Amino acid sequence: MAEKWIYFFGSGKAQGNVKMKELLGGKGANLAEMTNLGIPVPPGFTIATKVCDQYNKNKGKWPKGLADEIDKNVARLEKTMGAKLGNPNKPLLVSVRSGAAVSMPGMMDTVLNLGLNDDVIEGIIKKTGNPRFAYDIYRRFIDMFGDVVMGCDHKYFEEVLDTAKRQAKVKLDNELTADQLRQVVEKYKKVYKKHIGKLFPQDGRAQLTAAINAVIGSWMIDRAVKYRQLNNITGLLGTAVNVQAMVFGNMGSTCGTGVCFTRNPSTGKKEFYGEFLMNAQGEDVVAGIRTPLELKKLSSIMPKAYKQLTSLMTRLERHYKDMQDMEFTIQQSKLYILQTRTGKRTAEAAVKVAVDMVKEKLITQKQAVLRVTPQQFDRLLHPHFDPRAKREIIAKGLPASPGAAVGQVVFNADAAEAWRDNNKKVILVRIETSPEDIGGMDAAEGVLTARGGMTSHAAVVARGMGKCCVAGVGDLNINYKTNKFTADGATIKQGDWLSIDGSTGEVIKGKLPTVEPVLSGDFGRFMKICDSVRKLGVRTNADTPEDAKRARKFGAEGIGLCRTEHMFFEAGRIWPVRQMILAADDYANMLKEIDAAQTKAAKKAIEKKYAVTKKYFEGALKKLLPYQRSDFEGIFKAMSSLPVTIRLLDPPLHEFLPQDAASQAEMARRLKVKPSLVKEKVSQLHEFNPMLGHRGCRLAVTYPAIYRMQTRAIIEAALNVKKTGKVVLPEIMIPLTGAVSELKLVKNSIVDEINTVFKERKARIKYLIGTMIEVPRAALTADEIATEAQFFSFGTNDLTQMAMGFSRDDAGKFLGEYVNKGIYEKDPFQSLDQGGVGKLVEVGTKLGRKTRKDLNVGICGEHGGDPDSIDFCHRVEMNYVSCSPFRVPIARLAAAQAAVK
Repeated sequence: MAEKWIYFFGSGKAQGNVKMKELLGGKGANLAEMTNLGIPVPPGFTIATKVCDQYNKNKGKWPKGLADEIDKNVARLEKTMGAKLGNPNKPLLVSVRSGAAVSMPGMMDTVLNLGLNDDVIEGIIKKTGNPRFAYDIYRRFIDMFGDVVMGCDHKYFEEVLDTAKRQAKVKLDNELTADQLRQVVEKYKKVYKKHIGKLFPQDGRAQLTAAINAVIGSWMIDRAVKYRQLNNITGLLGTAVNVQAMVFGNMGSTCGTGVCFTRNPSTGKKEFYGEFLMNAQGEDVVAGIRTPLELKKLSSIMPKAYKQLTSLMTRLERHYKDMQDMEFTIQQSKLYILQTRTGKRTAEAAVKVAVDMVKEKLITQKQAVLRVTPQQFDRLLHPHFDPRAKREIIAKGLPASPGAAVGQVVFNADAAEAWRDNNKKVILVRIETSPEDIGGMDAAEGVLTARGGMTSHAAVVARGMGKCCVAGVGDLNINYKTNKFTADGATIKQGDWLSIDGSTGEVIKGKLPTVEPVLSGDFGRFMKICDSVRKLGVRTNADTPEDAKRARKFGAEGIGLCRTEHMFFEAGRIWPVRQMILAADDYANMLKEIDAAQTKAAKKAIEKKYAVTKKYFEGALKKLLPYQRSDFEGIFKAMSSLPVTIRLLDPPLHEFLPQDAASQAEMARRLKVKPSLVKEKVSQLHEFNPMLGHRGCRLAVTYPAIYRMQTRAIIEAALNVKKTGKVVLPEIMIPLTGAVSELKLVKNSIVDEINTVFKERKARIKYLIGTMIEVPRAALTADEIATEAQFFSFGTNDLTQMAMGFSRDDAGKFLGEYVNKGIYEKDPFQSLDQGGVGKLVEVGTKLGRKTRKDLNVGICGEHGGDPDSIDFCHRVEMNYVSCSPFRVPIARLAAAQAAVK
């Protein structure tokens, strides 16, 4: 049986449905679904996504049988419409549109009004008695076909149109007369011939073939490829091609076109939302050439059409059980729905829509959890402008995508990307954006446009990206040649600082301070839904009481990683750390000699010999003890009743010493030692690969007093806070364990210190001692490690480094190439390498629990906040993940989604 390439829809019956998105693309599947529902959809046919796949694999050749199927489906469409492609008396005009399985708004190509030629135009004039309409659609078709299909830049056509409007002394396209548009058409043909080298094609079937190839080919154009990369869209066959009978919103005063949403895509409010234009075609609404009207105004202009439209909006939302983004055209008072799809929305709107739809019993709690992406949550947690700050407002436009953006002004996408790559924050300012600007929009903090409405390209794409956007600022006078714009008497040039408020539409001169978002209301309700669904615990990485408080506000259920070394770098503390390091080796030598001594007298003699060293080293630890104790008290108070995992000193000691001569001289002066001694110590501690060197628990093997001091600080702090009536749950974590004997040695030392503190204070507290699994050997011998460790925390940053043989400090220089060339799907330091490092994690978890059934297992580091890694942690049945405070809500959502999936 011959392979089927095309699926027809029309006359209330379609060959496809909404479940066929992979084959028909989102647009084609939804057109089929609406047709089957009896929605007024212009008939047509969809060329399947597998054709795109074959086309690209076969170097631009159609698969066998496609041409015949196109002929049959064109004939069927002609019969359905009672019209014929290229027939002047009964002309059939079609649109040719893209449509992948995942929505990619504006990224691929569209051709409208296909089928027009010089003879057909005369037939349309006779049939409609409306020459203005006929010449308007013809000039649009020549422009679009020339630009999209043949590569003749749109700007050449635009220059002709602008000249015509200037000569006619009008501002808008629809103010040109029929005769003026006829002249525009003739000039467009000349532009086409000049740049393409041949006459504009008059054969409708040739036009259709070229347009189909152009739409298929647009799957691989730069902007579409970049959009898929930015949005992590992978695994698709390609785009479908939708060939659909044209309906016209530009035939006169009883015609119009628009875009509408079943809910407000910026706020999520349940209201009919959208824009439309009378006597216009669809691209006019999104292009920003004319300022659209609010959807509700359609109720007074065409009340019957408005009532029908809002009824269909409600019906489609209830059918799809999600907010819909719809395109419609009214042709001579008759309404047609051209497209429906799941509406792009801001993070705030996504949360509100999910919560409200649960309340409305439209979706379940589990469905609601999947309606908000972790990326949207990330954007939701971004700051807003400080309401107390003085604003020098120079213009105001439409609040197209909410949020606060501050940056230096640039005027094109290339500049935005280049400045971003130089670590500069930018605001992209454009007269209007086009799909070619996608890279610059991604690079920018926010987007500002002079033209366009709430459903313009800038608005829709910015909302999808979570970027702040202010659109349609008519007061902006932008000059690309000088890279300047003026507004309200102010001149802003490239590089000047600007702030834009996407929630109010305000354009503000200079840098405005921002404040942290307040998370309550719908956000809180949504988080409760997530928490009721998820099984995985979520802790935070926090090194200060402030971080701990912030994380708890975000819903952290404890601290999974408190890095004690970060505390050493605070003002004043670094000096006793450096004092300790200077004496560390001599102190270690003293301990070795004491251990080897056979008599008490010999031991006393050794202590006397090293008296100065002992005093110097232990004196440094005594200075550090109260600092550490105070820090831990603050963290325990902030995390009262929740577990706090504290990692003992991990980095190599050289990180605490200055590397340049001037700073070394300053250290010598402060610690009253010779500069040569400091220089010698720095040289002595140098390691060729410090990440595999003398660090973590290896330090405690050589210098046990350091871990004993830290352990004392933890336990004393816990006892002090317990005295205040708070519940304290300390968990002491030994880093970089590679062998159970190593762990046992270090553990025995710190347990001895704990018991000493208990004896001194005549009080006790429950605690746990566990280890970080960072060394592959530890994962492979986890059954042995678990005999001593009460919990495991997988330090997947270092585990990735050791298992994959990458230095995380150096691999960034080339890992991008590995991802781009498909060697690894993602950077393994950003998202866990589940096939390799993940196996070590899974093996370690299973082996550990084989020995200790109640073993608590978690993950900390960058992977603890990555949604894909969290999904993996859920599947291997970890107890918790730990991530930075701002990613805690994202982790809670990702954990809930993992449970639902």
